[in-house]
Amino acid sequence: MARIAGVDLPREKRVEIGLTYIYGIGLSRSQEVLAKTGVNPDTRVRDLSDADVTTLREAVEGDYQIEGDLRRWEAMNIKRLQDIGTYRGRRHRAGLPVRGQRTRTNSRTRRGAKRTVAGKKKAPKK
Repeated sequence: MARIAGVDLPREKRVEIGLTYIYGIGLSRSQEVLAKTGVNPDTRVRDLSDADVTTLREAVEGDYQIEGDLRRWEAMNIKRLQDIGTYRGRRHRAGLPVRGQRTRTNSRTRRGAKRTVAGKKKAPKK
């Protein structure tokens, strides 16, 4: 079992993809780490030696901001925007789209499920 930065990597996947399960590491950063450490990206996580896991752990945890630190940093940035009262901060606080998307339609993910009024009668058809 390969455990890096407090995350258990899926055993059946290739290392290149398995590293992306760590928050803050996408495919390009995963490829960059593997190239730097010299680990073959095609090997499965279950086939990694202890030495490989150790080198990957040192490379990832030492050089990049990942997992808890990254989440904390992002939360602090959002809180700073809210505290100084910027437009983006107010949108974050209200749970609305932040980057200029329209809200008349198409913002269900941010605004939540459509709510209906209980007991409201529909207009009769003519």
